[in-house]
Amino acid sequence: RTDNVDDEVIGRLDEALAERVGRWNRFSENALRDRIDKWVATVDPAGERVPPAVRDQRYLDIDPHPTTAGMALIGGALHAMDAAALQARITAIAATVCDEDPRTTAQRRADACGAIGRWETSLACQCPDAQCPNRAVRDGAAQVVIHLLAEQTTITGSGTAPGYLPGFGIQPAEAVRSAARAAKLTPVRLPGPAPEPGYRASAPLTDFLRWRDLTCRWPGCDAPVARCDLDHTQPWPVGRTHPSGLKHYCRAHHLLKTFYTGPLGWTDQQRPDGTIVFTAPTGHTYTTEAAGGLLFPTLARPTAPLSTTSTSTGACAGAEPATPHRSMMMPTRRTTRDQDRRARIHHERRQRLDINTEHQRQHQAWLAATYEPPPF
Repeated sequence: RTDNVDDEVIGRLDEALAERVGRWNRFSENALRDRIDKWVATVDPAGERVPPAVRDQRYLDIDPHPTTAGMALIGGALHAMDAAALQARITAIAATVCDEDPRTTAQRRADACGAIGRWETSLACQCPDAQCPNRAVRDGAAQVVIHLLAEQTTITGSGTAPGYLPGFGIQPAEAVRSAARAAKLTPVRLPGPAPEPGYRASAPLTDFLRWRDLTCRWPGCDAPVARCDLDHTQPWPVGRTHPSGLKHYCRAHHLLKTFYTGPLGWTDQQRPDGTIVFTAPTGHTYTTEAAGGLLFPTLARPTAPLSTTSTSTGACAGAEPATPHRSMMMPTRRTTRDQDRRARIHHERRQRLDINTEHQRQHQAWLAATYEPPPF
């Protein structure tokens, strides 16, 4: 609540709060927030946080907004199958703009709902480039694909094992059978013992690994595989393209594994069943098992062991030697977090000054319209 307070007056605010905070222990979170906001407004009126505009708070429910003309409240509760189809379509349409589009992901997803209502299959890009090919809106219906993993016996009706819908979790057997009636059924191919010749995994191997892992394999991370990269446990070409040496990491943990590895960083060791043993820089070890293999044991059957599926320290012949300076090659941000924070604070303070000025103007206008000199 005090992020936007100017450095020159933050000391005065701290003193004012310190004198009173001892009497605020029993306040609720809302009551405590209100008192802090009151003192921020007293000490530094421009430092009061600016709540996001209603029009920027987009989510899925369709009702007219009770107070803001021209806006709507959007939200809802759906069957998981319907929500998955809608999720896939919204995501696909939201991704049709270029990287320079100024809207956030949440705003583009909200705008995609309007595109769906207009039977459009893309968004008009709002980047500054007048020649951007994504500025034109494409009409027509696009096919939406959702994936549901289930046992064959569940689909045929001879079994009752639940299925799995990425992003929505376990689905009852009846829901699986209902969805399967109109769906294209594709078996998940179990990989053979031989590694593949190239760096990139084939489509069948990629599908198997996605269903085996389901999420990022880093300890404590549950990012879905749709947002993950395939990683060779032992760097290729020393590490072969084989399920015993491949797993999924989200981009953040992929970077961590790649650039903070070796004697002073993290190492990972993969077993033929997909289990991964991590060793932290502190020496602690953490073990993760493939989520898909836990739900569907067939996916966790050990594949052929690989002699190069060792920890990513570069100890194997032909591998890049480990170095404590590898993190120097880490990709850098366009702007630092501190620069982003200062830019946000500067923008919010200008917003707050504009809001305060408008409130003062409205108050003076009200006084001019209603003030009567004495005698009343």
